[in-house]
Amino acid sequence: MQAVRYSRQREAIKNYLLSTTSHPTAEMVYSNIKEELPNISLGTVYRNLNFLADHNEALRLNCGDGYVHFDGCTYPHNHFFCRQCRSLSDIEMDSIEHIDKIANAGFNGIIEGHTVIFYGMCHNCIKTQ
Repeated sequence: MQAVRYSRQREAIKNYLLSTTSHPTAEMVYSNIKEELPNISLGTVYRNLNFLADHNEALRLNCGDGYVHFDGCTYPHNHFFCRQCRSLSDIEMDSIEHIDKIANAGFNGIIEGHTVIFYGMCHNCIKTQ
């Protein structure tokens, strides 16, 4: 296997993902690191985000809102997507890692993990109604 060459741009993108809990899209990452890396292109941000996700250094999340969100926190955890304000956040709850074993019992293959996104209305949106 060929060693992956260090990239200052990739490192800046990864550091930004680790510094936020907002689950940004590529466009949001681009706008937040543009000052630090003025010559970076949106295409480079997309390529590096996908590289990080493909190498298990970031999570790629699709909530059905037309955007792909990224999360620098790769340990197993669940998410909540508000259908009203479109926010995506981590949800604190007991582990449900055992569902991989349950799913594997009835599946003719190997399940290596899962992604859970709960949908509904967040506290802030409920307050404003």
